[in-house]
Amino acid sequence: MGNFKLIYLRRMYALLRKMLFLLDAERAHYFSMNALRAVCAVPGIKALIKNQFDFTDEKIAKEVFGLKFKNPVGLGAGFDKNALYLGELEALGFGFVEIGTVTPKPQAGNEKPRLFRLPEDQALINRMGFNNDGVKVIAERLRKWKSKIENRKSEIEGHRLIVGGNIGKNKATPNDGAWRDYEICFKELFECVDYFVVNVSSPNTPGLRALQEKDALEKILSHLQNINTGMNRQKPLLLKIAPDLTEQQLDDIIKIAATIPLSGLVITNTTISRSGLKTNENSIHKIGAGGLSGRPLQHRSDEVLNYIHQKTNGSIPVIASGGIFTGDDAKQKFSSGASLVQVWTGFIYEGPAIVKNICRNLALNT
Repeated sequence: MGNFKLIYLRRMYALLRKMLFLLDAERAHYFSMNALRAVCAVPGIKALIKNQFDFTDEKIAKEVFGLKFKNPVGLGAGFDKNALYLGELEALGFGFVEIGTVTPKPQAGNEKPRLFRLPEDQALINRMGFNNDGVKVIAERLRKWKSKIENRKSEIEGHRLIVGGNIGKNKATPNDGAWRDYEICFKELFECVDYFVVNVSSPNTPGLRALQEKDALEKILSHLQNINTGMNRQKPLLLKIAPDLTEQQLDDIIKIAATIPLSGLVITNTTISRSGLKTNENSIHKIGAGGLSGRPLQHRSDEVLNYIHQKTNGSIPVIASGGIFTGDDAKQKFSSGASLVQVWTGFIYEGPAIVKNICRNLALNT
């Protein structure tokens, strides 16, 4: 009966996806999430959705960075940039959601259109540019979210949604002053999120990836960790890296992760590569710059994950991201050394049952 329901839901979403794909990709994103939020506001409907899509099994619960995750499948940063849909995403079964990327000041991001689908490749290209409401607005939104859920019984039982804060710098901030932007976001969000991810690997903010170089990276991360150490209770601090780094750059990051020390890594962000795509080359050229995600990223993301896992003997916990659509994709990440996984593009193509499908697959093989 459960398999029949999942097949039915997949077919229904395939139909809905055809209609959504007629819209501009960014418009479709907000239309669908706002519609879900409106539906969940109707008394009793959110509970029905949660009953349909949530999957709970202690066999797949995980404790990583000192946090208890009800399941190891999360939603990557960039989907719920402004922490607007946490309740709805929790109802869809996510074990954790990473909000952001958050910057100190609000910014509109890059010129539209800036999000593009590549259906033949099951991929997306985005050049959003850290569009967000700014850290103060987002922090207040998170405080209201926390106040609503803090007395729920499920929180006590360790089944709450874990929320990560992905932080970055404003476009107008020069790289030599970037550390201040990360500090502002870290301090403002400290009481509002469960863990932090430093984003220096997006290809959509000019010059940002230069912060992945050893000296710049050490300055930002050591400064944040010094602040963290001075707090009553430290928060896990992670770094999100690009898939386009050289082995030397990866080796530098491994050293930094050990000496700072970091709680973990997110492997990987989107790629600037366009190799091996099925989509017509003229269409790719017309889309232009941006980070590529989805199926084409899977292999390179796996390579980086394998390299770091082997070099560190698995001593650095990893959230794996890149090309995860199915339970088998997730199992490949775990077998390569991941502690947790994040989906994003797979969510767009597979639909709202993606978390349940992955979790059921993992539970059956645990």
